[in-house]
Amino acid sequence: MLATFFDDIRDGDIIAPRRLAERLRVPLTGLARITRLNRNTLAGRPASPAVQARLGEVTRIIARAAAMTGDEGRAIIWFRHQPIIGFAGKTAEELVEDGHAEAVMSHLDDLDNGVYA
Repeated sequence: MLATFFDDIRDGDIIAPRRLAERLRVPLTGLARITRLNRNTLAGRPASPAVQARLGEVTRIIARAAAMTGDEGRAIIWFRHQPIIGFAGKTAEELVEDGHAEAVMSHLDDLDNGVYA
């Protein structure tokens, strides 16, 4: 399941922005907003370390949520639409957009360890 997700979003050795956007069901401009990158940078320099780091944040969150839920589709729906208690009702997507990807990963760690907000 996750292997398919990773295969589908990769182009050689990099995470392909367009492919990740398609999997998240957002336009490239939406992915640029989520990752706090300029759309032109995202499209024109996808292999740059900054782009790959930001795409990697999103990918790691989706992968972790998918491992917990057992389904990539559910993980994507959770990422985009499920408000997280304790974060002012923001979704994981909104938190990543605000620069708080590590907080989302910590939240997933807490859930995995049986701690609930």
